[in-house]
Amino acid sequence: MLIARLRVLLILTAGVVLALVPALCSAQPAATNGQLQFADLGICKLVNGQQITNCRIGYRTWGTLNPARSNAILFPSWFSGNSAQLAFAVGANKLVDPAKYFIVGIDALGDGVSSSPSNSTAQHGPNFPAFTIQDMVNAEHRLATETLHLTHVHAVMGISMGGIQTFEWMADYPSFMDEAIPIVGTPRLSSRDLLLLHTLLDAVTMDPGFDHGRYTQPPPVPLAELTMQLNLTTPANFAHTHSRAAFEREYRTWLTKGILPFDANDFVAQLRAILPLDIARGASLAAAAQRVKAKVLVVSSAQDHMVFPEPALRFAHLIGAKTFVLQGDCGHLANGCEASTLDPVVRAFLGGNGA
Repeated sequence: MLIARLRVLLILTAGVVLALVPALCSAQPAATNGQLQFADLGICKLVNGQQITNCRIGYRTWGTLNPARSNAILFPSWFSGNSAQLAFAVGANKLVDPAKYFIVGIDALGDGVSSSPSNSTAQHGPNFPAFTIQDMVNAEHRLATETLHLTHVHAVMGISMGGIQTFEWMADYPSFMDEAIPIVGTPRLSSRDLLLLHTLLDAVTMDPGFDHGRYTQPPPVPLAELTMQLNLTTPANFAHTHSRAAFEREYRTWLTKGILPFDANDFVAQLRAILPLDIARGASLAAAAQRVKAKVLVVSSAQDHMVFPEPALRFAHLIGAKTFVLQGDCGHLANGCEASTLDPVVRAFLGGNGA
């Protein structure tokens, strides 16, 4: 009789504990807005047949996922940037409103936060496998589906390399999103884009301090930074925002700091990831356009010297997308300089379900 009563007591106790588990889990504090989190993906298989071991993707979230799980927006990072820097675009009167959307800022592979040459112990530095924009997007899809358990998102959007990833998302996972907003990105590199990226790549790899990626002290690789400075904005904008009096001091800073604190191997890895970009995989852009299902707003800058805008605008025409062309002289940085003009357009597109 005593044993029978003990069994009943144990069963009742177990039932109470099991009943409390969901409540205890839900009582755990959620990550604060903008707090860095990681998705541990194990092995990330790459399109070239290689793999990233101990593959991790960093991300930050703002806002709350609604009960229908229909308000998520994926926001991958730009070249040599990270998810922390995306915070500038999040806010009530900014690019995307966390009061309406669950925003997932994603650290792209190679940015020094997600798995990268600089932070991998097993595949450090030049031993890190070559990856592509397609690999970035595949890892981000795993973050969305395996870690966040999303089966569909309201939108994918990004700036510069984030915009490039958005084009890749449209082609590779066309049913995963309702809307896509690539900003100053491209679906395929032009010859001008290739010239700039190869120049940046050579500016790093030919620097004596780079030492084939086996440096012991982070090299500043100043010629890469100077090349960026020459192309991020227009000559007019640069002349108006950098005085002659301040030039010598700024120039010395670019020479000594260069791309630091961004790691040179990470810089090279992300450059090499962009170089083969072509969402059509060698076919025509018209063929790639047939795969797109999302409603799309393509944002370009008329005076962009970093990413030639024509391929993006041509692709927009092929898919019947809306376009918005920034006309200011900030060039590739126009999305920031003209935020007061751009942000309401993006918010209206998102809020109108792409209408």
